Parts: sequence; structure tokens; C-alpha cells
Amino acid sequence: MESKFQQEQERVNDVMEIIQEQISKLETDTTRQRNEVVQIRKHFWDEVKVNVETFDDYLETIIGLRQEAQALSVSQSTHRHASKRLSTLRRMKESPYFGRIDFIEDGTSTEETIYIGIATLTNDSGEDFLIYDWRAPISTVYYDYQPGFAQYATPGGVIQGRLEKKWQYLIRNGVLQSMFDTSLTIGDEILQQVLGKGTDKHMHNIVATIQQDQNRIIRHEQGRLLIVHGAAGSGKTSAALQRIAYLLYKHRDNINADQIILFSPNTLFNSYVSNVLPELGEENMQQVTFQEYINHRLGHAFQVENPYDQLEYVLTASQSPSYSSRLASIRFKASPLFFEAMEAYRKSLEVSGMLFSDVIFRGKSIVTAAQIAEKFYSYAPSLRFHNRLEKIKEWLLEKLKEIQKIERAKPWVQERIELLSKEEYDQAHAYLAKKRGFKRDAIADYEMEPAALAQLIVLQKLKPLRQWIRAFDFIDIKGIYKQLITDPLYIQQWIDGEIPKEWPIICETTLKTVDEGKLFYEDATPFLLLNELIQGFQTNRSIKHIVVDEAQDYSSFQFEFLKRLFPAAKMTVLGDFNQAIFAHASEMIDFRTLTNLYGPAETEVINLARSYRSTKPIIEFTRSLIPNGKEIIPFNRDGERPELKKLGNHAELNRSIIAKVAQLRARSYNSIAIICKSAEESSSAYDALSEIADIKLLKSNSLEYEQGVVVVPSYLSKGIEFDAVIIYDASEHVYRDESLRRVFYTACTRAMHELHLYSVGEPTPLLRNIPHELFIQA
Repeated sequence: MESKFQQEQERVNDVMEIIQEQISKLETDTTRQRNEVVQIRKHFWDEVKVNVETFDDYLETIIGLRQEAQALSVSQSTHRHASKRLSTLRRMKESPYFGRIDFIEDGTSTEETIYIGIATLTNDSGEDFLIYDWRAPISTVYYDYQPGFAQYATPGGVIQGRLEKKWQYLIRNGVLQSMFDTSLTIGDEILQQVLGKGTDKHMHNIVATIQQDQNRIIRHEQGRLLIVHGAAGSGKTSAALQRIAYLLYKHRDNINADQIILFSPNTLFNSYVSNVLPELGEENMQQVTFQEYINHRLGHAFQVENPYDQLEYVLTASQSPSYSSRLASIRFKASPLFFEAMEAYRKSLEVSGMLFSDVIFRGKSIVTAAQIAEKFYSYAPSLRFHNRLEKIKEWLLEKLKEIQKIERAKPWVQERIELLSKEEYDQAHAYLAKKRGFKRDAIADYEMEPAALAQLIVLQKLKPLRQWIRAFDFIDIKGIYKQLITDPLYIQQWIDGEIPKEWPIICETTLKTVDEGKLFYEDATPFLLLNELIQGFQTNRSIKHIVVDEAQDYSSFQFEFLKRLFPAAKMTVLGDFNQAIFAHASEMIDFRTLTNLYGPAETEVINLARSYRSTKPIIEFTRSLIPNGKEIIPFNRDGERPELKKLGNHAELNRSIIAKVAQLRARSYNSIAIICKSAEESSSAYDALSEIADIKLLKSNSLEYEQGVVVVPSYLSKGIEFDAVIIYDASEHVYRDESLRRVFYTACTRAMHELHLYSVGEPTPLLRNIPHELFIQA
């Protein structure tokens, strides 16, 4: 074995030498290419003779511009690709490869040795593959098969053969630290080493430890929708990010990073996962939260509540008189029933109910809302709804032309002309001269007529109104939404089912909020849907794939909306229903019903039952917190059992936590999270624990996940893992209700190595049925 190890180290040395040679060459090439790009940009206009005197001169100018632009584009593209390859090679120096298979293809007797790493590497001639990219077709054998029969799909067909051996390597900076001959997908030894390490501020790629089920997710190609339902710590998000890298590799001629969107739970998460794709030599996809999209669309018109403010209300306002009606509102407005009602309501507007705004110019109504409505309903019912609105828009723009003729003779126009500064007058003169065909050197010869200047003044004054009409802002969307809730009985004609008994109160509260220029979070997507159904969906067909993480916190309503928003996109949906911390609304998404989006034939569901994040004792404890928890399979990584400590008051609690943090820091943990139920509790805990050096408070508007000791609300910790977790107050007072079980479970499952729970007074009843041998009670 020692001679084998030495042989492998010698191969590593040879590969490292080739990588360094290629790096040195590319460094020279990229420097030269960068200088070429700079020079082309610097002298771009020197190479183009601009002459538009005749048509031939104009044509020559255009051709010259196109040639220079093409040369610049080619140079930029060459430099970009070389820089990307250089970056990949530098990462390969840290760990050139991690796996190897010995494979004999059917019909041959020669054993082929395949080394697998984050990217392809060939010798100088380009003929011999020294390392295969982990996304290459043959690499599937490494992830999916034990020694024996194996096959992999290529564009030319399926290749079958025999996998003789499978090796795993741990290489760091050119030094082979360990190697294993294993019949498992990934040997426990390497996975143990990876999982046993401390965290840092970013998630990293998992290509060296991909499991068979994760590989199915990464390489999945069938249908429109892939649903990944996995336990906390099962690698859902990691697999999805590797999936994006795989799609960018396999379909590199048809898809780029800008055509993929990741809908993430919060901006902290965006920061946390930002390293994964660059580590694999790919550009990051677009990352956005659903709230950011809503704010982009509605933020100019409303102050929109964010989902965390909604959840904060749910977690802290149970004594409020309006609490039960607010929960009923959240449930109902998230439901497919309400989605169908909105569609039926929009359909009814074809016959009656459309509301418009007056067209106002200089403080006076030039076309009333009633006139617009009368005109709208004067069109034949057979004319499509959106075509009617287009006709209304054109009709209003014609009205503006009539107004323009009338207004230019009015006194206010002459007053405006007299108040023009010399600079404004000269600008108007130059504009009108060019419009009349005067060349630049002859502009002074143009004699500006008063009528032309008056017309220009009116045109400029009417410009914002023309833009307002072209944007269909004459439609009173706000009024149309209010119309739906002004009379509680109004909605019943479009509901094929029961409306909540609290509906009259819901209508009253919603109406008041909308009138104040605000929108509850549960109203934001319905309002946006109504706007799209009326004006026409602003669909984005350039997006080829969307990934929705923490999907259990989206409603059926929101998924239907996303489907219509991105009609050309395939969708990968990741989540764990046990972590549905927004599930106080019973109409949150259920993965069994999500198949209705595209139908069973276009949908595949993959379940990830094994959890890798936490030690076995932590997983055995956390899985006992939830129904069907026995289905979660812990990875066999040993550690300490979770510890529960009961205290008499908050002063004792804070002293104990301060002491525990000092102990955990002494064990060299990089990340320690003190997780609270809500932002309100987090703020109080942060103040009480301020003597902990460099302690940080994470808020919903925090842009970056930071290491060290952090105080964080339960809902912001989702998707992130920490070396050690402290549950700030797991008492009966804080976690009293059964509805908080998923919140509590989510908080506990963030821990990788240690979990400590503190309770001021009696512990939460959520722990009553936990076997005592699963945790230590101090």
C-alpha cells in the first residue's frame, strides 16, 4: 500500500506541475489580452471615420463601427474565457482531484483509469485527459455505482461496462493526505472529515462527497418540475447549487447564468451560498427573494409588509384582539380557492366593474373615469379584454392630441415662454432646428416660429401624462382590489367553497390598510396577480430555470403566480415540510399537491431521508420532535448529546449562556448561534449578552452572514448551519403552543456539533415526549 501511495503522490506531483505550467501561460495570455481590450477601447473612435454626408459615407461609417465593435467583443470574450479558466486552475491547485474509477467498457479488454475533479485537465497536446470534470457523463459511474456492472449515458448512446475499483483521495495543496479503496458511493472516512470540520461564512461545493440521491437531483433532466423533499441537513441546497453548475456545463451553448434565478429565503442566505458556483468555475446565477420581487413591482405604490414582519406578528401578537382574524386572512389569501376567485373576478370585469382614474391636466379633468368606463364597455363583448384596454390607451392618446391643439393658444403657454431662461430658449431653438432638418453648422440660420415654440412647450408639459397613459396607469387597480373587499358578500359569487367566518372583519381591516397606502404580505401577491390579469402578465421568457429554496414557506397562490411569471422555465423546488415555520397558515404548500402545477407526468419527487449536518445524537434528538421523524436517517457521526439546562430567572440564563459561549470558543468553534424565537426576543437577548466580545445581532435586513457569535431569530437561521447552537429560552413561556413545533425544530436542526437548550422555568411541552436518554438534563 505504501508503494501505491507513493505512486499516487508522484502522479499528483506531475498533475500539479502541468497545472502550474498552464497557469503561468494563461497569466501571460490574460495580461496581453487585457491590454488588447484596453487599447481597443482607448482608440475605438480613432479607427472609425465618422462621415454621414452621403448614404455611401453613412454606410461606410456603420460598417467601420461594426468591425471595431466586433473586434472589441472578440477580445473581451477571449479575455473573459481565459480569466475564467485561470481562476479554475488556481482552485485546482488546492485540490486537483478527489476520485478515481477503473472502468472496462463492454467490448474492450483495456481498463481505463478515470480521475475526477472540479474541472477537466488535459496534457499539452489536449489528447490525454488527466482529470475529468465531475459533471462529465462518465463521472456518473463514480457517484452512482459500486464495483460491478455500471453504465452511463452519452449523447451517442448508453455506454455499459464494469467498474473494477473506486478510489477516493484527499489532496490539499499538492499533498496526498489520504486515499481509500471503497465500494461505497463516498467512503465514511472522507465524509466524516468534511462534516467534522468547522463552518465558515460561506457554503462550499460538495462535489467530492455527492451521494447517489443527490446525484439524481444534480443530473435530473425529465419534465418541468423537480421537487426535492429532504430532511434538515440532507444537502438539498448543496445539491441544487451543484445542479445549476451541471446545467451550465451540459447546456453551455443554450443557457447561461443570467437565465437561472434562485429564489432564496433571505439576503443572509444569498451571502452564505455565494461561493459555491465560483468554486466550480461558474458565474453565480441571479439571486432574489420573493419579497424583493414584490417590492420591485409594488414598492412605488405601497408600503408592503415583508414575510418576517408577518411572522413576527404571528409569533408575538397572540393576545391581540385581531389575531384570529389575521391568521384566517393569511390562510385564505394563500389558498388556491382565493387564486381561483381572483381569476373569476377578473373575468367578470369584462362585463362590468372596471374602474378608471380621471385623466388630469393642469389640475383639471380632461377625461373622466366615467367616460373611460363608458368607452371601455361600448366595445363589442367579443373584443378581447386586453385589446379593449389597448384601444382605450390609443383613444386617450388621441384625446391628448386634441388637448395639445387647444392648449397651445392659452395664456399659460405664453407665460411659460416669457419665463424661459436663455439656456432653455437655446435648447428649444436647437431642438426645433434639427427637427426641421437644419445641420449643426446651420442651426443659427433657423428662425423659430412662436407657434412651433408654443407647441413644444405643450408637448413637454403633456409628456408625463402620455407616459402615464402608455403605462396603463389610468386603470384604478387599487380601486378594483378594494371593490372586491368593500362589501363582504361581494366575493361569494366567485367562490366555489366556504369563505372564513372572519371574512367581514378581514375585509374591514384590509380596506383600512390599503387606504393607508400599505399592503399586508398576504395581500401583496393577490394584488400583483390582479394587476397582471388586468394589464397582461409581464412574463419573462428568457429565464430557463428557476430554483425555489425553502419552498415550504411559499403558498399555493405564490407558486401559481411564479408559474405564470416564468412560462418558459423549468423549476426545481426544495424544502422540508417539517420546517414550515410560516405554516400557521394552513394553506402553505404541500409537496404532495405541488404536482398539480404541471401535472404528474411533468413532475418528479425525490426524497432525501439521510441527514448529514448534525452529529448522530443531535439528529436523534431533533427527529423525535416531529411526526414521522423516524424516517430521518442520521449519518453515523458521533458527538455529545444535546443538553437542557433549567434556570430560575433571566439573570441566571444570561450568565450561563455567557459562560457557555466562552467554553465553545475555547473549543475553536468558528460559528456559534444563539437562536431566539422572534426578532423581539433576539433584540432583548442581544442587549443582555452584550459583554460577549464581538457578538452580532442578525436582522431581516442584514446583507451578509457573519461568523463568530450571532444572535438570530429562528426564521433567519433557515438554510444556515452553525458549529454550535444555543436555544436562548426553550421554556414553556416562549414555546408554549403546538403551532411552534416546526419553529423549534428548525432552530435545533441548525447545529452541526453541539446543541444547548436553556429554559427559564419549566421547559417547553414540546420536549415532554422526548426520551430522556436522548439529551442531558443539567
